[in-house]
Amino acid sequence: MTKLSYKTKSLRKEDAEHNWFVVDAEGETVGRLSSKIAHVLRGKHKACYTPHVDCGDNVIVLNAEKIRFTGKKMDDKVYLSYTGYPGGQKSITAKEVLAKHPERIIEKAVKGMLPKTKLGRAMYKKLFVYTGTEHPHQAQKPEPFKF
Repeated sequence: MTKLSYKTKSLRKEDAEHNWFVVDAEGETVGRLSSKIAHVLRGKHKACYTPHVDCGDNVIVLNAEKIRFTGKKMDDKVYLSYTGYPGGQKSITAKEVLAKHPERIIEKAVKGMLPKTKLGRAMYKKLFVYTGTEHPHQAQKPEPFKF
């Protein structure tokens, strides 16, 4: 055999096909659900995955307020933020975040699992998290994603 009989195909940005999936977060564990969502946002579940191309799908997460933590993380886990001013570091527990803004728990967990590049920021923009079972993306005809 003088020639290579197979070639690895690299996907182009124009050829990427983005589907819409809906995920119900009710009763799911935060870390396990977030890693599966990050996997879909990157496009690693597809056969045509290319690391330098955004070939992932759009993900809609419903019932963000019904997510759960294992162990004592609800009281012990602390989210830190910094205002940029001296002494401006703020901390808030997972229980307080779940009470005020439950969608931020999933958003922050998934964002931490994506690449810290321009490509990772583009992938993160395809994540939509909502409390409750209603969402404004009915026109995209999202399919339920089976993990």
